[in-house]
Amino acid sequence: RPDTRGLDARFQAGSVRQALVLPADVERRLGRGDTLPVQLITDATDPNTGGIVQGYAAAVVRRWHAEAAGAGGGLHIEPAVRLRYNPTLESAHLFVPGLVAFVLTIISALMTAISITREKETGTMEMLLVSPIRPAAIVAGKVTPYVVLGFVNVLLVLAAARIVFGVPLRGSLVLLLAECGLYIVTALGLGILISTGAPTQRTAMIAALAGLLMPTLLLSGFIFPLDSMPAPLRALSHIVPARWFLSVVRGIMVKGVGLSTLWQETLVLIGMTVFFLAVGARRLAIRLE
Repeated sequence: RPDTRGLDARFQAGSVRQALVLPADVERRLGRGDTLPVQLITDATDPNTGGIVQGYAAAVVRRWHAEAAGAGGGLHIEPAVRLRYNPTLESAHLFVPGLVAFVLTIISALMTAISITREKETGTMEMLLVSPIRPAAIVAGKVTPYVVLGFVNVLLVLAAARIVFGVPLRGSLVLLLAECGLYIVTALGLGILISTGAPTQRTAMIAALAGLLMPTLLLSGFIFPLDSMPAPLRALSHIVPARWFLSVVRGIMVKGVGLSTLWQETLVLIGMTVFFLAVGARRLAIRLE
């Protein structure tokens, strides 16, 4: 029996998309002309990419078999296909995690940017600033409802994913909610940053749509696989927070991995959060003063 234990960690980390597993006594089988069982193991987290990769590999095995038979080698290959994490190639495994990122981006970043800009546009922010309340407390009061609303929507999406679409949650719910909380704060920081440079609500909405929602849809791996993108777009995707968050959500929900596998993505999100909050808070303080 072939030893595939080392493949588990590689598949979970995403460093391997497909593996061709041969029996331990492959040389003896080839020499005797016995049937050669071959396993094709494919990461089907992304059903589109998984199906394409599986099809190419199966074609290579069939060609190998045909060439050996044509040469009179008497080789008989018995392929066994195994699709990991999503054996039925359900598309819901692909778009439900992306939906979590998309919804949180809309609620946390877009609504925060519009809310703070509206307060400045109507003059309400200036009225609050003359009160004894600190500016940080004012901003915190404005964004807190969106944090709560973000968590409520996460729970609703997860419930719909399980009940309606049948997408499992193979990992830790606590870890998933913690990562969602981190991404909510990241998106809030982006919303605050956008509001500091937007004089009107219309400008804030356009900036959020162009700078956040479109990259979330197109450059995060939500719709188009990152591996199929040109190199410049793949490089650009590294500055899109949703790219890292989507990798985390898919890893927890579909693969069932933990923080030991997702620590790099988590550190990137933490770094982005600190940067956005620091720059946004500083620019907002200067603007309010």
